[in-house]
Amino acid sequence: MPIMTRRTLAATAAAVIVAAGFAAAQAQQMAPMAPANPPVRIRATIETVNGPMLTAKSRDGAELKVKLADNAPVNEVVPVTLADIKDNSYIAVTAQPQPDGSQKAVAILIFPEALRGTGEGFRPWDLEPNSTMTNATVAEQVKSTDGQTITVKYKDGDKKVMVTPSTVIVSYKKSAASDLKAGQKIFVAAAKKLDDGTLEAPNVAYGDVGVWR
Repeated sequence: MPIMTRRTLAATAAAVIVAAGFAAAQAQQMAPMAPANPPVRIRATIETVNGPMLTAKSRDGAELKVKLADNAPVNEVVPVTLADIKDNSYIAVTAQPQPDGSQKAVAILIFPEALRGTGEGFRPWDLEPNSTMTNATVAEQVKSTDGQTITVKYKDGDKKVMVTPSTVIVSYKKSAASDLKAGQKIFVAAAKKLDDGTLEAPNVAYGDVGVWR
């Protein structure tokens, strides 16, 4: 596979996992006062697993000790198709703004129903220059010859999203801590830093693609 293709796939997959874990981070940002110990966002590769304790290496090469909180949800990010997006689906869209005001989707995460409302709203995102994140409910879908347009609504407004054949579409598959293995890429939106430097993870999303390189 050409180098640029691998990099593009890694970037889009990264966007999706970031979107998937955005809920906890957004909740922290919306708090009335910043906590004394701000949450830590983890993007890393697992090196060893010992029960609830993970040793992982961050993208910048730092070694991290990550402890899964009791009963922490663990989700695998899995590919799905455009057909899995239904009216009233709750989704997270990483996109690029278009001249007409619409958003061209780079990646879409379909949230499980239990996570409806996660990080609802529209905001700038850091995948690439000018990229955006929209977490919202699908209100309407219109097919066209070059893809599909989805109208999504959130509490403060709505957006038209262009879905193309190159848009990466994924969802969560409920998993378990026992499924975490060395070599997997993980994302934790808002880990708590403990006094000994260990990072306590309230949830983990993982995948086997090289998304954090």
